[in-house]
Amino acid sequence: QLAAIADAAAKNDAEVWVMAPMIATPDEAAHFTRLAREAGLATAGVMVEVPSAALTAGHILATADFASLGTNDLTQYAMAADRMLGPLATLNDPWQPAVLHLIKATCDGAAQAAQASAENPDGRPKPVGVCGEAAADPALAAVLVGLGVTTLSMSPRALPAVNAVLKTITLPQAQNLATLALQAPTAADARTTVRAHLPLLDTLGL
Repeated sequence: QLAAIADAAAKNDAEVWVMAPMIATPDEAAHFTRLAREAGLATAGVMVEVPSAALTAGHILATADFASLGTNDLTQYAMAADRMLGPLATLNDPWQPAVLHLIKATCDGAAQAAQASAENPDGRPKPVGVCGEAAADPALAAVLVGLGVTTLSMSPRALPAVNAVLKTITLPQAQNLATLALQAPTAADARTTVRAHLPLLDTLGL
C-alpha cells in the first residue's frame, strides 16, 4: 500500500501525507514511520483511536509527523461502549470529559514532541487533527481548538456554522472553554456549560 501511494505521489504535484490506523504504542508508530520513509513518503502520521496512543502521544509523535484523532473510536474505547449498541449511545458522546482529557493529552504530547525535536527549532507543536463529525458541533469545535487541535474535519454543510462561531472567539477564550469542559463531571454538564458561554449559538438557532 505504501509503495502504491508513493508511486501515485511521484506522478503528481500533491503533497501526500499517509497515516496508519489503530496505533497503540510508540514502537508501532516508529515502525510505520520507518516503512513510510523507506517507501519514499516524507510525511507519515498516525491515527489516535485508542487511549494508550493518546496517553503516550509524546513518544509516538517523537517519530510520527502528525496525529489524527478518530473521536468515534477513541470515545468507544475510552468509555468501553460499543458504538453499534443503541442502549450505550449516551456513553458514545465526544463531550465525555474523559475523552476530552485524552484529546488534551494528545495535543500536549504533540507539543512535547516538538520541543524535543532538533528539527523543529521554533517549537511549534506537531499537527493534531480531528476526523469524524465531532468537530461539526460548533461548540465542541471551539473546545477542540482550545485543547490544542490544529485542524478540524467535517462535512461541508457544517462549515458555515463552525466558521461563524470560531471567528467570534479568541484562542484564550477557546482555551477557557476547554478548561470548563475538562472540569465538568459529565458530558451533559460540559456541553451545557460551554454553550452558556457561546450565546451566538442561540442566535444562529444551533
